[in-house]
Amino acid sequence: MEANKSFSLLVIGAGMYVAGRGTAGFGTILPAVFDWIKKSSHLDVRVSCAATSINSINEFSKKAEALSLLTGVSVNISTYPTKEVVDINSYKEALLNIEQPAAAIIVVPDHLHHQITMDCLNAGLHTLVVKPLAPSLRECLDLVEVAKKKELYGMVEFHKRWDKSNLILKNKIHSQALGDLLYCHVEYSQRKSIPTSFFKSWASKTNILQYLGIHYIDLVRYLTNAMPIRVLAIGQKSYLTMHDIDTYDSIQCLIEWRLPNKKIFNQTILANWIDPETSSAMSNQTIKFIGTKGRYEADQKNRGITLNIDGDNLEHINPDFCMPIKQPDGLLQWQGYGVESIHTFLNDVMALKNSDTSLSALSNTRPTFKESLVSAAVIDAANLSLDQNGSWHPVSL
Repeated sequence: MEANKSFSLLVIGAGMYVAGRGTAGFGTILPAVFDWIKKSSHLDVRVSCAATSINSINEFSKKAEALSLLTGVSVNISTYPTKEVVDINSYKEALLNIEQPAAAIIVVPDHLHHQITMDCLNAGLHTLVVKPLAPSLRECLDLVEVAKKKELYGMVEFHKRWDKSNLILKNKIHSQALGDLLYCHVEYSQRKSIPTSFFKSWASKTNILQYLGIHYIDLVRYLTNAMPIRVLAIGQKSYLTMHDIDTYDSIQCLIEWRLPNKKIFNQTILANWIDPETSSAMSNQTIKFIGTKGRYEADQKNRGITLNIDGDNLEHINPDFCMPIKQPDGLLQWQGYGVESIHTFLNDVMALKNSDTSLSALSNTRPTFKESLVSAAVIDAANLSLDQNGSWHPVSL
């Protein structure tokens, strides 16, 4: 069979993670797509971007133009909406105009994931969704069923699965170097500008465990192949409610996991999104795994690089996530596990199109829609626990 030479990609969303809206940077999705296009020079790639407003699209277009100059990559880009309107359904027009073969990357507020993902699947697009797949297990099950029925590839952008720091941990767990697992401790937080500025319009429709902590729920599933048994969660509301955002400042969650060998360990997640703006990184993140033979500790904020410049706060730089590196030709190339996650999805889609892999093969190695049911079920149980002042709730799968 002759390999496909053309490919259409629809990106739904044009915010901070897509193109660095509101920041001096370029986000993660757009640089990753540009770099993939450069490495896929044999393909005719057409990119569409759909957002809610023309203002978002105009800023996206400026970022794309600047990125083209910095990377030397010329990309054929169509944008929606095309008029001076606010149009929450602009992605539907993009779906009507997209040419096959095609895929979608969805980067929108959590509560919009289910409907937009469903529309992309019904349009026949392999789809990558930035976590979570959807806010509830019921919605996730809907999407799994439709993707299976239509024989489409669905992946959740759980990029921590590609972080070499976590891959080292995975190897230590599977080699039994740590012995029997006893407990895992995670701290994960972000600056208060995330809910009060960047995501203010929808922060009250999610919580910090669902939006952020879910990364480390999925990660523990990936590292250990364990299944969650029960969940307890408590939270505090103070700072954000004073800013008219009705959601938790912080959530503490305890998850009991059962390993394939039937042994049990616990995971504690301490998550907040009210860190000071002077924090040395947007995300503060650490993970510890303790077993009967040893312990693994990773400070995933402080990776050994600090930057201290007149007029700026001390900054911890993560060179492993999404970092522009100047190449010998003077052009920039973005590298890191955030980029690798996007590349993996796009390469998988092309491999499927060219019959070089199968959905069943990918289901064993990727954070597919079906695999994301584990973390979705934990979030469901945690939300029930929060509503009932911290009672234990079983995980239903």
